[in-house]
Amino acid sequence: MKQSLKSKTTQDLILNKSFEMFYSNGFKSTNIPDIMRETSLSKGAFYHHFKNKHEIGIKVIENIITKRIQDGFIVPLEDYKNKNIPELLLYIFTERIKKISEKEKELGCPANNLINEIGCSDSEFRILLRNLIDSWQIALVKVLEFGKAKNQIHSNVNCSALATCLIGSFEGIRGIRKIYDNNQIFDNYIIGITHYINAIKKK
Repeated sequence: MKQSLKSKTTQDLILNKSFEMFYSNGFKSTNIPDIMRETSLSKGAFYHHFKNKHEIGIKVIENIITKRIQDGFIVPLEDYKNKNIPELLLYIFTERIKKISEKEKELGCPANNLINEIGCSDSEFRILLRNLIDSWQIALVKVLEFGKAKNQIHSNVNCSALATCLIGSFEGIRGIRKIYDNNQIFDNYIIGITHYINAIKKK
């Protein structure tokens, strides 16, 4: 039991440090010696847990990036039956922007960064990242359909298209913010997304 716990702790250390380095430096620019140095692990100890950087990248997506999306955007939707849907969406998409740290403003979204960097060149990464976005999309569509059924959202709203628009605008603004040195672009996003959600809301 103690050995198993130690092994998991070491794996978590490698994954957390790797995530930080992929996020700050990019996946392609990070190499195994860099990760070993940051984790203070010997070569033998490191390769006991992961055979290459690709394997680490897969686990980072599965264990860390997926959890970030789940905790930030999917779990908050789970109590949707007790909520006003337009207000819930407005809260999730605007409050997340307001709470973004200075580091995140500079570096953007980890998932989006990986999509742009290697999503089109590595099939395993592409499938995992696509499944992540799909799960977010499915959760949003379910909530939007409920809003329509409860007469909170206009009946002519295409829920799938709206879900794609919400995800795309959020991920897009995270990426665009990286080239600015102030928050005006975020302020404009909040104004725009508020107007858009209010427009689909039934009065």
